[in-house]
Amino acid sequence: MTFANPYYLLLLLLLMPYVVWYFLWREKSEPSLRLSDTTALAHAPKSLRQRLVHLPFILRCITIALLIIILARPQTSNSWRNTSVEGVHIMMAIDVSTSMLSMDFDPNRIEVAKKVAAEFISDRPNDNIGLTVFAGEAFTQCPMTTDHASLLNLLNSVRTDMAESGIIEDGTAIGMGLSNAVARLKDVKAKSKVVILLTDGSNNRGDISPMTAADIAKSFGIRVYTIAIGKEGVVQYPMQVGGHVEYIPVESQIDTKTLADISHTTDGETYRATNAGELRQIYRDIDKLEKTKFNVKKYDKYYDAYMPFALLTFLSLVIEILLRLTILKRLP
Repeated sequence: MTFANPYYLLLLLLLMPYVVWYFLWREKSEPSLRLSDTTALAHAPKSLRQRLVHLPFILRCITIALLIIILARPQTSNSWRNTSVEGVHIMMAIDVSTSMLSMDFDPNRIEVAKKVAAEFISDRPNDNIGLTVFAGEAFTQCPMTTDHASLLNLLNSVRTDMAESGIIEDGTAIGMGLSNAVARLKDVKAKSKVVILLTDGSNNRGDISPMTAADIAKSFGIRVYTIAIGKEGVVQYPMQVGGHVEYIPVESQIDTKTLADISHTTDGETYRATNAGELRQIYRDIDKLEKTKFNVKKYDKYYDAYMPFALLTFLSLVIEILLRLTILKRLP
């Protein structure tokens, strides 16, 4: 057991002067009777009231000590535990090239893609999910995990201007994005291994072609579900001009044939999303994937454990009050 506010435990030291004060005050305040000889009383049996005379004070000290412990906020310790769950091993590969800033979605393609992906992750608590992002190059934003709170935080931190600001090379390296995701799945021993690849362009960067990456995925038994996001034709695109943003029309072209070939090669499916509703429906279809059992190591976080101390505090206080009002009641 640990404490969130351990410095409150220092208040327990105040019980020491309180105990000293009690016995000194009691000795002075107790009524006395002068006797010439107390020999006859030396071996007299003690009554129950005499034996319990200090019990209310002891209960008062216990109550104070328990209140101090409650103020210190006792908490259970973090712990790891192994558990068996039923789910799917999924790597999500999301295009973050500058074309994903196109505004045929509200507010743009990348923000809608992130929002719908977050909903998909939240609806699959038992799945082992990871995240790859790619533009002209690819990297793993989050390795596969069942800690979806951390995954969602990393997904939300994917900036819409990563390629535009030079954090990642601009372009569309579909083969690199897919191969990065496959590398995270290839050693997983499971029946259901899936890559969900979302892009709005055509492959124009990278050292690995999309079909080569698809063949690699197939060799490891990984199915690839491809999603082409965006509308064909002219779309509005925000461009920085002279320190301010101007919206210019640009031509949007998506290589749906290559995406379909990738899915066909790996026994997956290919989808087209031109609005947020269609994208949500695609994720609902993917949600029907066959699940498999696997072991995960879960992390239990702290939570407050003050309730037992609160109950003991209440019980101690009630017993003290009852004793003072009944068998240990003091008359003036």
